[in-house]
Amino acid sequence: ATTEIYTLSLHDALPILITNTFYKKKKHCRKEEKMNKSLKKLVMAALFAALSCVATYIIKIPTPGTGGYIHPGDAIVILSGVFLGPVYGLFAGGIGSALSDLIGGYFIYVPITFVIKGLIAFASGFVFQKFGKERVSKQITVALCGIIDIVLVALGYFVCEIPIYTLAGAAASIPANIIQGVSGLIIASILYPLLSPAIKPIIEND
Repeated sequence: ATTEIYTLSLHDALPILITNTFYKKKKHCRKEEKMNKSLKKLVMAALFAALSCVATYIIKIPTPGTGGYIHPGDAIVILSGVFLGPVYGLFAGGIGSALSDLIGGYFIYVPITFVIKGLIAFASGFVFQKFGKERVSKQITVALCGIIDIVLVALGYFVCEIPIYTLAGAAASIPANIIQGVSGLIIASILYPLLSPAIKPIIEND
């Protein structure tokens, strides 16, 4: 009778033991996949920060009335939000653009640029996640992110430059900042369909 009870208990316990082992293994795999995805996003964020810095630093067109400049780096800032999402995009776009100002000697612009470009990337990531569901809507949403960039760049730098260069000096940079935003919209719209097939699988798949 004792042997029968032991055999029955072992028979009942075996499926439970297998199930628990499978569940723990599955849970461990999910945790590992999550860590891998986070690591990939971190690496891609560093890459976008570097691209943003280079694109901002290499091509500079001085703006009248201020010590600033316009550049094509806004496209990378927009795409950092689009590809990486709001949080990772914020740090990639903000740090990369601010680093360019730091290297270029535009020290007074470093915190200003970090906040404005970080907000652009954050807003772009949020809007893209909200509305960029289908293939056509994704392209339209990227263009919408470009419009957000135009507004935040022109308005953001205008407000921040008033105490530095007076109202007239800050206003003088608005047309150039609008041109910069428009260039960001156009370049981002062109680059998105070209980069998406290569970048999306890296970030989304394990």
